[in-house]
Amino acid sequence: MFKREEGAAGNETIIASGVKVEGDFTSPGNVRIEGMVIGSVRAEGDLIVTETATIQADVMAANAIVAGEIKGDLTTGEKLELMGTAKIHGNINCRTLTVEAGASISGNCQVAQEKVATRERVREGKAEDEA
Repeated sequence: MFKREEGAAGNETIIASGVKVEGDFTSPGNVRIEGMVIGSVRAEGDLIVTETATIQADVMAANAIVAGEIKGDLTTGEKLELMGTAKIHGNINCRTLTVEAGASISGNCQVAQEKVATRERVREGKAEDEA
């Protein structure tokens, strides 16, 4: 779904199924989460949350595909794709949203051209651009 950007190739972090990470998790590249994360997640690249993943954290990424469960706010700078097995318990903020039948969202959803996270704001840990 996402194009690889220069400098991001080969810079991918995988949190495997059965692995539990607690604390603030930040990556300069792409991230694939198959296990559990409790704390916060920030990926300057693309994020994939598989069906087996459970995240209890606020999540920020450039783009994301979610098939698992997130308990926390989810912000992307561009695209967010929710698969049919996705469960989001928190607010969503993105520029482009695709939702498959069966996905669940409990929270507010803002899809707008303005006031979304940019890659620079993700690096800074801030969810919204200033007006």
